Amino acid sequence: MRLLAIDTAADLCAASILDTDAGERGRHVLDLGKGHAEHLMAVIETALEEAGTAYADLGGVAVSVGPGSFTGVRVGVAAARGLALALKIPAVGVTTLEALAHEKRADNPGRPVVARIEAGRGQVYVAAFSSDGTPTFGPAALDAQAAAAFIGKAGQDVVVATGRTADISAYALIGAERLAGGAPAERPKPLYLREADARPQEAFALPRKDGA
Repeated sequence: MRLLAIDTAADLCAASILDTDAGERGRHVLDLGKGHAEHLMAVIETALEEAGTAYADLGGVAVSVGPGSFTGVRVGVAAARGLALALKIPAVGVTTLEALAHEKRADNPGRPVVARIEAGRGQVYVAAFSSDGTPTFGPAALDAQAAAAFIGKAGQDVVVATGRTADISAYALIGAERLAGGAPAERPKPLYLREADARPQEAFALPRKDGA
C-alpha cells in the first residue's frame, strides 16, 4: 500500500509518500510558520511526483491532528478528509505527541516515553506511553509545574520527547500501522486541548449612530 502522510500542526508543511513494502518513496517539507492552506496541495503534489505516484495509487491518508496550531491542524485535517472522500480511501489521525514519542522510542527501544510540547500561556501538552507505544496518560494540557511534577514521578527509566512536531516519517509509519489493523470507524478530527488563542475584541465596537 502507498500512504500519504500530512503534517501542518506546527511551522512545517510536510507530506510524505510511504510504500509499506519499500519504505518512503517521496517527501516535501516547507518551514512556513504560517500559510499552510496556500501551500499544502503543492507540497503534496511535489511528494507524489518524487515518489512517482498518482493520487489514484494511494491506499490511505495519515494526518497530524494536533495538539498544535489551531489553524494549521484544521488545514491538514480538512485536506486529509477531502482526499479520503474523493479517492474513497481511509484516513487516520495521528497526534503530534504520539509521533514525537514514536521518534524517541526508536532511539531508546524498550523504554517508556513522555512526550512534551510547549503550549504557551504557562501550559504544556503532555502524553505518556509504555515501552511498546501503548498510551498510559493523556494527551492533556497541564500547567508547567504540574507537567514537571508528572515527568519527575514517571521514573528514571522514562525518556522525554520534546519539540513542536515530529518528522513526517513518524506520522506515516504510525498511520500505516494503524490502517493495517483495519479502516478507522471515524474520520480524523482536530485534537484541541484548549480553546484557540484568538479572542474577539469585544471592547473595540464603535457606538451606533442614531437611526443606524
